[in-house]
Amino acid sequence: MLSPEAYLDVLQDSGLTFFAGVPDSLLKQICGVITDRLGADRHVITANEGAAVGLGIGYYLATGEVPLVYMQNSGLGNVVNPVLSLASPEVYGVPMVMMIGWRGRPGVKDEPQHVHQGRVTEAMLDSMDVPTFVLDEDIEAAAKTTQAAVAKAKEINGPVALLVKKGTFDAYKRDTHFPPMNMEREEAIIAIADAVEDNAAIVCTTGMPSRELFEHRARTGGRHETDFLCVGGMGHASQIALGIAMSQSDRPTYCIDGDGAALMHMGSMAIIGNSGLSNLIHLVVNNGAHESVGGQPTVGFDIDMPAIASACGYKSAVRVKDSVEELNAAIADARSVDGPTFIEVQVKAGHRADIGRPTKTPKENKTALMDFLAN
Repeated sequence: MLSPEAYLDVLQDSGLTFFAGVPDSLLKQICGVITDRLGADRHVITANEGAAVGLGIGYYLATGEVPLVYMQNSGLGNVVNPVLSLASPEVYGVPMVMMIGWRGRPGVKDEPQHVHQGRVTEAMLDSMDVPTFVLDEDIEAAAKTTQAAVAKAKEINGPVALLVKKGTFDAYKRDTHFPPMNMEREEAIIAIADAVEDNAAIVCTTGMPSRELFEHRARTGGRHETDFLCVGGMGHASQIALGIAMSQSDRPTYCIDGDGAALMHMGSMAIIGNSGLSNLIHLVVNNGAHESVGGQPTVGFDIDMPAIASACGYKSAVRVKDSVEELNAAIADARSVDGPTFIEVQVKAGHRADIGRPTKTPKENKTALMDFLAN
C-alpha cells in the first residue's frame, strides 16, 4: 500500500501542486492528507466533478501549470462535457491529471451501483481519447507512473486519467473538527421516517442516509416499499422526488437529501421552487461533511440554505437544529403550506461503526416502490 503522505510528496515533486475534486472512498486517505496539508489556494473540494475540471482549466490558464482533479469513477458523467468541449486537445488543449477511484473494478466485489460503472470505466475513457494509467501500490513505481501521466498530459495538451484501485492507499486518520450539533443524523432520519403519512413516498439520497433509513425499517419491521433509496446518482434525489410528486399530486412526497448532494446540483432547487407543488417536502440533512467517503468538509455550514431555497421559490424554508421535537413541528407546519417546502436539518457529523447496507437489490426496491405507488 502507498503511504498517502509520501504519495502527496510524489504528486508535488511531479509538478502537481493544485488539487480540486469531489471526495471518493478509495481516495479518502490521499484526499485527507491534501485537505490537512494544503491551504485553500491549493485545494478546493468542489460541488461536482465537472466544476473541478472547470476550476483546473482556470488554474492552468492563469499559471501554465498542470492541475490534478480527483473523483470517483461515478463522477465521469459530470466531466464529459468540460473535458470534451473545453479541455480536449482539439479545443483549448488543457493538460490535467484526473485521479479516479475505480469503484466496481472487474473481478473485485463491490456494491451493485458500482458494477456497471466499474466495468465500462476504461472503455469510457478510451472513447473520450483520454490516455489512462493505473496507479501502482509501490511508492517508486507509483512515482514513475505519476511522472509518466504528467508528461503525457503535457505532451498531448489534454487530460489524462490515473485510475486508483481499491486498497491502493494505506490508512490515514484526519484530525477533523466540526461544529457541535444537538442531533445525530440517524436520529433525524428516523424521526422523518416516523413522521410521514402512511401513503407518503420517500426518496432518500445516496450514502449513509439511505443505509440508515433502510436499517430503521428493517429494525422496526417498517415498510421498505415506501422508500426509494438512491444508492448512486449523487445529487439527483430531489428531482426523482419531484417526478413522483408531479405524477401523483395527491401523494405526500418527501426528499431526504444531504448537504453535499444538494450542493452538487443546486440548480434543481430552482426547478422545485417554481413547481408550485404542495405535496413535496424537501429536507436537507446537513452535517457539513461528505460523510460516506471520508468525512471531508462541505460548505454546508457556511451558507444559508433556507435563504437559498426561499430565493429559488420554495413557499416555506426553515432551519432546525435543536431537537427531534423541533423537526416534527417543522414537518407538521410544512404540510399546511400551499407550495413546495424546504427544511434544513443541521446534525452532527459521524455515524455508527456497524451501520449496514441495504439487503434488498435495487431492482427489488424499484418493484416494491412501483407497486406501492400504483396503489
